[in-house]
Amino acid sequence: MAGAVTTIGLTGGIGSGKSTVARMLADLGAGIVDTDALARALTAPGGAALPAIADAFGAAAIDRDGALDRAHMRTVVFAGPDAAQARQRLEAILHPLILTQALADARQLMQARPGWPVVFDVPLLVESGHWADRVDKVLVVECPPDEQVRRVMARSGWTEADVRRVIAQQASNAQRRAVADAVIVNHAITLEALRAEVDRVWQAWALPVL
Repeated sequence: MAGAVTTIGLTGGIGSGKSTVARMLADLGAGIVDTDALARALTAPGGAALPAIADAFGAAAIDRDGALDRAHMRTVVFAGPDAAQARQRLEAILHPLILTQALADARQLMQARPGWPVVFDVPLLVESGHWADRVDKVLVVECPPDEQVRRVMARSGWTEADVRRVIAQQASNAQRRAVADAVIVNHAITLEALRAEVDRVWQAWALPVL
């Protein structure tokens, strides 16, 4: 996807503030491809991923409305006896579908707004292994794990144990930093200061100005 339009991989752990940074990048003119949103569409009623998920995990993986039963699958892939293998099976179904749709959406954004950057918002950018050669820059958003736990518990109602299980299965801050071209530490700062950090990266990468 490299070329005249800069492509950016945006990533960060759960509760890091990555989605807030994505909105700020959109305010600056970037096109956003939200892979979480693509995953939700693929697992909504009638979603393209559901038949393969039902084959792999059984009818219990699908809720009464015909969508992915997220609570059940969260238990299977993060807390079940074969969690690691289950998570790999689920990712093997979802990641290629997400990648295909994300690249198609990016092409549409590039055609609609030539010369403007496209941001792939990818929570599992490091873990998936699909993105390193598809983006020009990687921007990591991070905060301390205890802050991740506090934020996710406040917004979701998950238990601390639930959140920590998810964090434990994601790449560490150090692993993300190893592939990063820029890092924003979103901890103990105001929204205005966070926006200033986003502006700093935008300017450092010589991206266009609205």
